[in-house]
Amino acid sequence: MSEGLRTTNNNHKGAQKLLRRGFLKLAAVGAGLSGCIPVNDKMARWLEAPVRPPEEALPGEATWYASTCRQCPAGCGIVVRTINGRAKKIDGNPAHPLNQGKLCSRGQAGLQVLYNPDRLKNAVRQSGGRGTHQFEPIQWEAALDQVAEKLKGINPERVAFLGGLMPDHLYLLVSRFLEALGAPAPFQFDMHSAYDGRTTAIKVSEELFGTTTLPFYDIANADVVFSFGANFLETWQSPVAYSRGYGEFRQGEPGRRGFMVHFEPRLSATAASADEWVPIRPGSEGLVALALGRMIVERRLGHVGAFTEEESRLYQGLDVERLSRESDVPVETLERLAHILANGNRPVAIPGGAPAGHTNGHSAYLAVQALNLILRRLGQRGGVFLSQPTPVETLPAALASSSFAAVQDLIRRMYDGQVDVLFVYGTNPVFELPEASGFRASLERVPFVVSFSPFVDETAAQADLILPDHTYLESWGYQVPSPSADRPVVSNQQPVVRPLSDTRSTAEIILALAAQLGGEVADALPWRGFSLFLEDASGMLFGSSLSAYRASTAGSFWAAWRQHGGWWADRVLQLEPEPVGFRVGPLPVTPPSFEGAEESFPFYLYPYPNLALSDGRGANLPWLQEVPDPMTTARWSSWIEINPQTADSMGLEDNQVVRVVSPHGEIEAIVVVYPGIRPDVIAIPVGQGHSDYGRYARERGTNPLTLLAPLVDPESGALAWGATRVRVEPTGRKVTLARLESLDGEGRETIR
Repeated sequence: MSEGLRTTNNNHKGAQKLLRRGFLKLAAVGAGLSGCIPVNDKMARWLEAPVRPPEEALPGEATWYASTCRQCPAGCGIVVRTINGRAKKIDGNPAHPLNQGKLCSRGQAGLQVLYNPDRLKNAVRQSGGRGTHQFEPIQWEAALDQVAEKLKGINPERVAFLGGLMPDHLYLLVSRFLEALGAPAPFQFDMHSAYDGRTTAIKVSEELFGTTTLPFYDIANADVVFSFGANFLETWQSPVAYSRGYGEFRQGEPGRRGFMVHFEPRLSATAASADEWVPIRPGSEGLVALALGRMIVERRLGHVGAFTEEESRLYQGLDVERLSRESDVPVETLERLAHILANGNRPVAIPGGAPAGHTNGHSAYLAVQALNLILRRLGQRGGVFLSQPTPVETLPAALASSSFAAVQDLIRRMYDGQVDVLFVYGTNPVFELPEASGFRASLERVPFVVSFSPFVDETAAQADLILPDHTYLESWGYQVPSPSADRPVVSNQQPVVRPLSDTRSTAEIILALAAQLGGEVADALPWRGFSLFLEDASGMLFGSSLSAYRASTAGSFWAAWRQHGGWWADRVLQLEPEPVGFRVGPLPVTPPSFEGAEESFPFYLYPYPNLALSDGRGANLPWLQEVPDPMTTARWSSWIEINPQTADSMGLEDNQVVRVVSPHGEIEAIVVVYPGIRPDVIAIPVGQGHSDYGRYARERGTNPLTLLAPLVDPESGALAWGATRVRVEPTGRKVTLARLESLDGEGRETIR
């Protein structure tokens, strides 16, 4: 904090009052915090970041830095406005081909990651043992020495690294570090990627197209979109890019407005934006796709004309009546939708995260992609493309996220005492993984745990050492967006401010450990600083004929790379999928399976990612807590959505508290009577229910992931997060849920 802004109760009461008034004005127009979080002088002092402005900056002069957003794995380009060395505003980078200047609420809230009062300010160890929250500072050199000593005297096969979807630069360094050490490759798993269905999407892409890159769906140039649980206007994969494409789909050509159908058990914001919402039975997306394909091929619908013998064989022996019963979609509706899809000039079918969250997710993805095959939509305008790789091998994208089956194997190894050192980065498995997975109990059997979290989340609280990472606004990096834009892209991440506290980037920590260990590990990572690695690696793009900007020297290219926010091709270069792996026989007809007998657990549980909080990583940011849910307008807590018909039969109404019970646990939540959901389904947003993770997240709402059965799709190994049944029990209590639904006579928000 600048000394000139420090205030005391004795000498500067007038200054305090002025500072408080300014904070209230800012909160009213910017964050919408009034009425939910009490404002006091202590919070007001956090307005000014404790940093030193750059020497070359003039007082009051704004400087803009191009970088990459890390609030989700999409890799959108951003520009950050700084004044006097302090980041003031984050916007989308208009030059970046992925998001073209657009940015979501999570991206805007990145400032609260940087200036969050609950960030760790230095490395710490738990002096009282794990889970005691008795933290004491430790010098960085001492902490790194301790980690290096653990690694020197250990069998490297007993070292494990568990990360979320890591930035590509960090995955590269960690992979090289572990390989040189002789340890297993890093695991990548978090619930955000599970809700995206990335494991299933990449496995099917590898089988059908011979590549591990994610498909990209050209919504902008399509005229008919059939979305099978793909919430691309909310959180799915690259929501800003897809939202921009959706705008083009609706209004991109004069006189044409695309037609969209969305299949999902719950009326999400994406479903509400569609022309037609079809409330299918959970897990039946693939069955609907099979029925549509059967009708199109059998009746020769649309513009394709004659279908090949191989295409006809895909749907051999299918019973449309049976598929209709199991999906709860009438045959007449299926026939009408088949005509709409087949008669489109540029139709596309999109398999989303919802079907991947079931035990038949793999077969569902095959069925949806088969629609694109028979309609000749692979590599066509408005159809399906593959993400373009970078033109050089020194900037590779990270490999696919690990399957939940692989994580289960890691958990078993931890429980059996086969892991002695565990590193955790960018994921919170104690909070995210189903309680029945046994991760927490297995973690207790690992002798030494290191977390790189900048916050004390539930997993970091169970670590021996916490080596807090810089925020993405304080560190270097790069990201190859996946799914990509319409051309190859490498997004640059650079520090826009000096580090606020005594934290270090995880990349720098890995390089420092490699130098300490020496030998083959040091040889594998020879860079003395990560910025030198990044300059070296990105320099391989210098002179590329595809570059959107020109540079005469390697130094000028490095400057342009930072100035533009990365590198991308100067023209559209879309990669056409080659259907090398479509089966020659009938597609599998695999119904979903669920944990819990229907007699005891009559409802399907539908836990969906919160638009603002995602899988819970945004719960420590008050701006995102304040964002109203687009369908229920609820915020700051958890709720359970129940169909009015179901609520009437159980005598339930808004704001009543109910107990939700599954075969693996129980929680309590506040009722929201919601007509946009099937009567046999209850929906609960995820993201709340933290026991740690800072003042804004702690003890707020409930965590529905504790209810989940640890089931997997046997074909893809993905977590079947939608495969749990539950029952609902009234508690007789009532709690008013904050909802932005009405205004009083003076234009103020009213809590319903």
